Amino acid sequence: MKKIILFATAIMMAGCGFMQNSTSSNNQPAQPAQPAAATAQASNAAMTAGQGAGNALLAIYNQYKADGNKYDYKNMQNILNTVTLVANCEGLKENYKDKSYRSEFGKGMVASSLGLVTQNNVETVTNSLVEMVKNSETVKNAQTQTTQAVQNAANQAQNTASQAASYANTAAQYAGALSTLLGAFGGK
Repeated sequence: MKKIILFATAIMMAGCGFMQNSTSSNNQPAQPAQPAAATAQASNAAMTAGQGAGNALLAIYNQYKADGNKYDYKNMQNILNTVTLVANCEGLKENYKDKSYRSEFGKGMVASSLGLVTQNNVETVTNSLVEMVKNSETVKNAQTQTTQAVQNAANQAQNTASQAASYANTAAQYAGALSTLLGAFGGK
């Protein structure tokens, strides 16, 4: 969970422009040509994933700001948005070396994050997300922890609902007697 918090903090700083753009040269060998349909499909998948990631990142950032520049890992909405972010970044794990995939993914983030991710910081944000998902063990651990947190919250909500129903039942049992008692006070 600490890794998620550190990641979220890094993303928030990147979104605020605190981190400077990194420049790197891409000296990778040329990728073999793909059929146009396969390339278009991969491009659409990358953009869609980037849009989902941008939406989730914006929601996490807005809550981060609302919480006084803190990532509340106990907040259910933060948990769900983090799961959504990680799920949308899964394609980066397999395609992190594919410059066109990363570019389309970045375009999707820019388009959906309402100015949080911009042309100036998209490469930094994408690189941070790539680093987050490259280590699949970290992602699996985060997903397991998040799933457990969601389950715990659901169990707690169910227990609270049962307890509230019990209290409502008790109040209903005493309602008649209390009405009579309160009526005895008259107009005071």
